[in-house]
Amino acid sequence: MPTPPRHPELHAREVELLRPLHWLALAWRDMERCPTAGVMHGLILALVGGALFWFARHAFWWLAAMLSVCMTIAPLLASGLYDISRRLERGEDASVADAFRIWFSGDRRLRQFGLLLALTSVGWLVCSAALIHWMLPASVYSPADFVRLVVLQPNFGLFELWVLMGAVLAAPMFASTLVTIPLLLDHPTLSLQQAILTSWRVVALNPLAMALWAALLSLFTALGIGSAFLGLLAVVPMLGHASWHAYRDLVSHDPDAH
Repeated sequence: MPTPPRHPELHAREVELLRPLHWLALAWRDMERCPTAGVMHGLILALVGGALFWFARHAFWWLAAMLSVCMTIAPLLASGLYDISRRLERGEDASVADAFRIWFSGDRRLRQFGLLLALTSVGWLVCSAALIHWMLPASVYSPADFVRLVVLQPNFGLFELWVLMGAVLAAPMFASTLVTIPLLLDHPTLSLQQAILTSWRVVALNPLAMALWAALLSLFTALGIGSAFLGLLAVVPMLGHASWHAYRDLVSHDPDAH
């Protein structure tokens, strides 16, 4: 009979509150050692984001859909940067080709996870559109309409409820993606379910530190997009490399366990 694959025994580790700042510092070190791969990732996302905004600037829901999908699957798109950080910590050479090879690795678990993330972003968009359509007397057709009718509307309720709904939906997504993709890259025999459950355990063990990390991710992402997408040239590699170091700090494993 064939020998069943050996699975590492994974353990979530507790970190101090300000540990996410250390991950950002390590990310800058990786960016200095292999800058080209990071800039290429940032440039690709900046060009895609800018193009989507330009073509859908007069159709708010298409724009929201496209940006939601891009932001939701960003951890998957940054998988090449995780591999760069992994190679650098091993003392190996790292190149742009190594980073993009991960995208075409054919790992079925990554494809399944990417589909799950895309479906989740579509679910958020449908819920968001339904909420605004239900509570607004007028329709939202453009980003300017959204700002005028939702963000700047004088009555308390709609915008606050929209933000609250987004937070409720974003929290489980963050918990599911925190260390899942680095785990899948680092352990070829690990199942997608095991990786997601480990990610949830990490968040449950470190609620305050992970809240800070989520806030930093949101802040830098907003700065990258708000700077006409040009800030993504630095934000994408910084957050990608930092996410790998977060995984290394937050998860330990016993390679001899089944």
